[in-house]
Amino acid sequence: MEYRKMGKTGLELSVLSFGSWVTFHKQIDDSIADELMGIAYDNGVNFFDNAEVYALGESEKMMGRILKKKNWERSSYVVSSKAFFGTKTGNTAKPNQKGLSRKHLVEACNEALQRLQVDYLDLYYCHRPDKSTPIAEVVWTMNHLIQQGKVLYWGTSEWSGVEIMQAHAIAKEYKLIGPTVEQPQYNLFERNKVENEYLQIFKNEGLGTTIWSPLAAGLLTGKYNEGIPTDSRLAIQGFDWLKERWVSDDKIAKVKSLALLAKELNVTLPALSIAWCISNPNVTTAILGATKVQQLNDNLKALEVVPLLTKEVVEKIESIMQTKPKLADF
Repeated sequence: MEYRKMGKTGLELSVLSFGSWVTFHKQIDDSIADELMGIAYDNGVNFFDNAEVYALGESEKMMGRILKKKNWERSSYVVSSKAFFGTKTGNTAKPNQKGLSRKHLVEACNEALQRLQVDYLDLYYCHRPDKSTPIAEVVWTMNHLIQQGKVLYWGTSEWSGVEIMQAHAIAKEYKLIGPTVEQPQYNLFERNKVENEYLQIFKNEGLGTTIWSPLAAGLLTGKYNEGIPTDSRLAIQGFDWLKERWVSDDKIAKVKSLALLAKELNVTLPALSIAWCISNPNVTTAILGATKVQQLNDNLKALEVVPLLTKEVVEKIESIMQTKPKLADF
């Protein structure tokens, strides 16, 4: 396993990490999750990602039960939570049970600690920007949670570059701790934030990234090339938006062409797709999500594929995908 510093912090994260979005509670039970987390940990994975909204809190409860059972040294792994969406659905959410107000961030942090059965969160993210809460309130609250010892590092997820820089400006003005990590989506189809929008932040602030969906919701595994399997996440009730976003004739055609290149290299399509993500030095870690042992073992082989990404191979990938963002003029 390779480990990378998270931005300019001293924290080291495994370049491949393990997340629970969609899978925990919705697709797999405790026994399978226990096995998968064990395989990940035994292969050097030290970061386990979660959020309050995943399965409306049940995902964190499941991970908490497994962490307690494993009884790994607390210093040997990093665990995260995220706050914004809350744990209630639709109209059942009352005022202050979602968003980034000081009240919700503090209460969501305390609830995550209880569900995960840990004394502190290594990483705590603002899961989306909150247009109705001043960024200054968010920065002050996160700084407060760090001073209390409940959080070690805080970050953002899917914030714009402008919003992240506003948070840094406020932190500098009041001598507070600013965000040190962002969790953006990044894969061969979704590239603008990491490869364009955040470039100056990487340069000036040393932002770490824990990227999600390196396989584009499974599209880059090739399993949707002939339709939607019944046991896949795109078949889960309530995830139609994922299917609408990712499944199109144009994208499927690109995936099929990419699969031929993977075959030429004698590697799997998922391993090639993940390897491409982590070959970007601005990616601290790519979060893997798996429901089967074979899937996870295959994804972990991405580390072996990175050396195969020569200039020629990368050019072939770009020729197939045609997704490279146009760089902004600074």
